[in-house]
Amino acid sequence: MRGPTPVTCYFELRNDKAAQALYSADYNATHKWKLPGIKDCPGCGATWGGWGHQYPAVDLSNLPERGEFEEARPEPFDELTRLRELVRPLVPPGSRLPPGTSFGPLVGTATGRFAPFSGLESCWILVRRDAFDSLQAAGVRGLLGCKTELRFRQKTPPELLELQIEPRGQLHRDCLPPDMEPPCATCGRLGVRLPDDPILDGASLPTDTDLFRAGNFSTLLIGTDRFKDAVEQGGWTGISFRELPVRS
Repeated sequence: MRGPTPVTCYFELRNDKAAQALYSADYNATHKWKLPGIKDCPGCGATWGGWGHQYPAVDLSNLPERGEFEEARPEPFDELTRLRELVRPLVPPGSRLPPGTSFGPLVGTATGRFAPFSGLESCWILVRRDAFDSLQAAGVRGLLGCKTELRFRQKTPPELLELQIEPRGQLHRDCLPPDMEPPCATCGRLGVRLPDDPILDGASLPTDTDLFRAGNFSTLLIGTDRFKDAVEQGGWTGISFRELPVRS
């Protein structure tokens, strides 16, 4: 007779400042391409560009219009829409692509010793190759490691990968303001900040990956207990974990 199905636990992934203090890493980087922000949205009037929608595996180098994605700037809605449709065939199906979505490798300068995991304060995850290989060997699902184009100043730089972490689950309505307005129907802007104590909507959570973002608050990085166990059992540092409640 089969036992009960194990319950998956979920954790917010945050920068472990104490662990990072033991390393000397420093970097200044941005993704190679990006959608512009939106200027004076015709639906809500806002000028903004989002953060937390990053697709480092999406390569625009063969796109004739790739130069139009190199400068961060706000654009009117029609121009944003035109550029968004140019990249849509290259991104995972169903991607929302809000204003400010970025693509391609991290480009910039770096120096020093990197922790196994870093970059979480910027809402992305840089992982050393040795830690990445360990997670794969442990059976962590949904890992997509992407090469960076960081220029190091030392002779023997580490091999760093950026994990592509896609928005999948949602926060539960109970942790959001009761009078919250729905997202703008034109640009998708949600005019509230991430709650201090997030609650996950159990019905929305993916079952095929151990690493994802909250779909309605994409700066929130989430890992399952399988991901947490693989990190801790491997002795890898740089990430701290806070368990998140799940509500149906």
